[in-house]
Amino acid sequence: MFKINEEYLKLPGSYLFSTVARKQREFEAAHPDKKVIRLSIGDVTQPLVPAVIDALKKATEEMAHKETFRGYAPDLGYDFLREAICKNDFHARGVQMDTDEIFVSDGAKSDCGNIGDIFSVDNRVAVCDPVYPVYVDTNAMAGRAGNYDAFTEKWTNLIYMPCMQENGFAPELPKEEPDIIYLCFPNNPTGATVTKAQLQTWVDYALRIGAVIIYDAAYEAYISEDDVPHSIYECDGAKACAIEMRSFSKCAGFTGVRLGYTVVPKELMQDGVSLNALWARRHGTKFNGAPYIIQRAGEAVYTPEGKRQTREQIAYYMNNARIIREGLAKAGYSVSGGINAPYIWMKTPDGLTSWEFFDRLLEEANVVGTPGSGFGPSGEGYLRLTAFGTLENTLEAIERISKM
Repeated sequence: MFKINEEYLKLPGSYLFSTVARKQREFEAAHPDKKVIRLSIGDVTQPLVPAVIDALKKATEEMAHKETFRGYAPDLGYDFLREAICKNDFHARGVQMDTDEIFVSDGAKSDCGNIGDIFSVDNRVAVCDPVYPVYVDTNAMAGRAGNYDAFTEKWTNLIYMPCMQENGFAPELPKEEPDIIYLCFPNNPTGATVTKAQLQTWVDYALRIGAVIIYDAAYEAYISEDDVPHSIYECDGAKACAIEMRSFSKCAGFTGVRLGYTVVPKELMQDGVSLNALWARRHGTKFNGAPYIIQRAGEAVYTPEGKRQTREQIAYYMNNARIIREGLAKAGYSVSGGINAPYIWMKTPDGLTSWEFFDRLLEEANVVGTPGSGFGPSGEGYLRLTAFGTLENTLEAIERISKM
């Protein structure tokens, strides 16, 4: 008789964003006359920029001719894209990076979940609280999280690093020593950032205790302040202790075409074993490569036209973030984020729980956010709003909320 992975049975409820989407569908079915504005999931609304569309069209045409047709992509990514990534994302910031340290994938979410394959289930894992649910759920699925305590809403084997208003929503070094540390800056969901000096403290800590940092930099393109690092490899020694994930989804609107990459430096070793080699083995075995036409589209993001056009698109979303942040503050809400990230983290009013305020917002303003408690215990009493809507919907949503 076959057996299932019983770790899945320990997971509480459904995935956060699935629950939010279900509640929205049920409300819309019961109120077909009402227009619901979604500021919950971080999905983009603006079309792919012309440089990307042109590259997609050209690459698609190549697939129609024998001379230029491409079959399976190299499992680690085409050199033309990996070279563009190295040059623009790292060399331009003074960080030395080789193409064989870049692993092209179908998105940062997949890599964040899959990276655990190369680590033992005995590792202790530290996560920020609140945190992007994928880090927690995938470690629970792998058996590293222990058991879920419904009373504390925490996993027994995870080390939680509270990110509260008092510490600027940035984690402090944990009292317990972890083996794997997940960091995400600019942060999802709070929108918080750390300075280069603060991030260097984490790198020094990881090197001292022999831990590895899984660094999610999916929102680095939204950074506007000078002292906020775009990559953990801007810190001294980071290549010996950190793995970094990047995504084209938010920086270039690739949520519908899927492209990302993970950096595993060759300097990252444990007991004489190269993590770069381990990830290459796993990646080559379980992933068949991102499509050629999508990788050509990714390459176009780094052209002069692509850079200009994606910067304009990012500015569009960050204008939405400004509207949300300033509009909510004017209406009397306590808000943070929205400066270096497309997320606004708002405190729920009147002592309402995250889900109570979610329901009130849906019922009274017909606006959907994401309950902060879904990101972890320290997210209770907060709601996340995204700036990825249209300008028109963003303005209307803030007007509705302000009238509540």
